[in-house]
Amino acid sequence: MANRLTRIYTRTGDKGETGTASGARLPKDDPLMQLQGELDELNCQLGVLAVNLTGDNLAVIRNIQHALFDIGGEISLGQPILKQKQVDALEHRIDAFNTTLQPLKEFILPGGNEAGALCHLARAVCRRTERSMVALNRNTSLNPVSLAYVNRLSDLLFVFARILNDSDEIYWKSEKNK
Repeated sequence: MANRLTRIYTRTGDKGETGTASGARLPKDDPLMQLQGELDELNCQLGVLAVNLTGDNLAVIRNIQHALFDIGGEISLGQPILKQKQVDALEHRIDAFNTTLQPLKEFILPGGNEAGALCHLARAVCRRTERSMVALNRNTSLNPVSLAYVNRLSDLLFVFARILNDSDEIYWKSEKNK
């Protein structure tokens, strides 16, 4: 593979614009650039979570990180990359995780142990990223598979946080039920 970056700084963004993979120049606060930043933040949050994982759990997160890079490429190039099989894989994993969990009788507070709390934080970042995707999709046609993927990803991260927390889940206690 050829070197992708020969220099980290280019000085081309000093006046508030940045380049896309397609070569277009956009303001750094353009909704597309906002979404790219949120995808990056989500990927970073998953990277922090990954530090606490091993084995199959780590593999799940690494696969997601690769898919998020693909979504970023799609958005920058305007060409679909993600396939339905990746959404199906998330659904399969959610179903597999759910078979080991007790049904929820109450809402769960974000927290628990360190890995579970980090997973809840990633879920919240994922939801924000999804909102930005939906907003951008109003004016720019995004890959519907990627929209479904990010929607499903937040579900997976919720269930995964429950798995990681095991017995450390903290249930919401409504003031009216105290």
